[in-house]
Amino acid sequence: FNGLCRRGTDKDAAAGDQQAVEIVWTHEKEPGVGSPPQDETTGFYKALWSFEARDDEEVSFQKDEVLRVTRSSGGWWTAEKIVDGARKVCGFVPHNYLARSNTIDAQWFFGQLNRFEAQNQLSAAGDESGVFLVRRSDKDAKGYVLSVGAVAAVKHFKIFQSVDGELYVNPGHRFQSLEELVEHYKHHPLPSTGLLTKPCARRRPNTQDLSHHTVDEWELPKSQFALEEQLGGGYFADVYRGRWKGMVNVAVKILKNDSLDHREFQLETQILKKLRHRHLISLLAVCTDAHPFYIITELMEKGNLLRFLQGQEGKSMGLSSLVEMAVEVADGMAYLESQKSIHRDLAARNVLVGEDNICKVADFGLARFVKEPFYLSESKTIPFKWTAPEAISHGRFSSKSDVWSFGVLLYEIYTYGKCPYPGYSNNQVFPLITTGYRMPAPPTCPADIYQIMLVCWSACPEERPDFSELITLLENTTRYDEWRPEGCTDAARPQEGASVAEKRGADVTH
Repeated sequence: FNGLCRRGTDKDAAAGDQQAVEIVWTHEKEPGVGSPPQDETTGFYKALWSFEARDDEEVSFQKDEVLRVTRSSGGWWTAEKIVDGARKVCGFVPHNYLARSNTIDAQWFFGQLNRFEAQNQLSAAGDESGVFLVRRSDKDAKGYVLSVGAVAAVKHFKIFQSVDGELYVNPGHRFQSLEELVEHYKHHPLPSTGLLTKPCARRRPNTQDLSHHTVDEWELPKSQFALEEQLGGGYFADVYRGRWKGMVNVAVKILKNDSLDHREFQLETQILKKLRHRHLISLLAVCTDAHPFYIITELMEKGNLLRFLQGQEGKSMGLSSLVEMAVEVADGMAYLESQKSIHRDLAARNVLVGEDNICKVADFGLARFVKEPFYLSESKTIPFKWTAPEAISHGRFSSKSDVWSFGVLLYEIYTYGKCPYPGYSNNQVFPLITTGYRMPAPPTCPADIYQIMLVCWSACPEERPDFSELITLLENTTRYDEWRPEGCTDAARPQEGASVAEKRGADVTH
């Protein structure tokens, strides 16, 4: 591997211009998860899944094949591999398909996940006990959690770290590394889960873009997209399932010529371009060379959350799964909030559901980036049953008005897709809520979830929580299965049955 290579395919690897390459180590050291070696082996990575090149500058590879990364930046890295025992092929590869060779990255360490994403991953393994993963806590950047599948449940064990760097779940058994900790619990059972058996299978990720070319070049010709069946339609656009170059499934949003002008279309795409998050729909490309305009996004196979909840699979979901969905929506909205963006149309119909029931916020047709705390709108296109009273009366939209809408979305989730304010028309809702009326708790809704709904519907916007706080409130409806360290009390942890106000005042780490 000591030599020169160029970007190219297997067919033309032996010819063409050559350029020098360098190895760049980009990974932080995990405790016991493999340190960056000090020689050229730092460039070797193992393929977790197979990948088929989408253009002449990308490299195809098979699962378990070893590649040498030569440049690492962004979502697409340059790497080289040996073909037929001699020829070197160099080109772009999706970084999230690779893991460092000879480390546990390829096995049980999943990086940063929240508990509900971990549950989705482990639930895909069925009811097999002992399947596990280790993850970084999304609330504590330095913290780790051991998540283990058990019969009809997933258990989460906080991994504590002592002042001298030792790691432990049970304070009576301490370890120098995550590897030692995991190996111990393969032979000594954890409470209610038994022994660790095998690492959780990883879900194949989507590439962040259609190809490395589209990272900065968003405009693509319509001829590259084949339309299939229609998935839905609305006032502004229709949505179709599509295929890009016959290789990648996508969703194609076709703008209706007489519904939205070019400026509005460009505004929506500019918003989507700037927003990248695991719980927001990703923009992949646009086609604006001629009417009708296309917006190309990732495809979510299970459609919108409203229809999903009303369908057979949604109706069979337990209360814990409903919390998972709510947390994922709040996570996406917390990112929007951090980017000074407001959605203005948050509802179950505008959340999409994908593989393993992952939820992503979609439909930014009314979204706006704002520099001020609120955005004034004169638009008459307002979904009254989901909209905060100050937005209806004065057109004052903000992240806090999105929080009001999230409370209504929670109602939709816990009624399995029923329309809010049943028995009332759109025109009746605003006078109703200004007199202090709030929807009663759905029949099967837990009391702590209903309390979260009510705080979202506070008449004063400043009294509503922000989305990062909502994530904590929702996660506090479940608990870790953990040994408490010696000398540590539960005084700071909200107790079961505590009010939302008490929970909002507690300092909780997840």
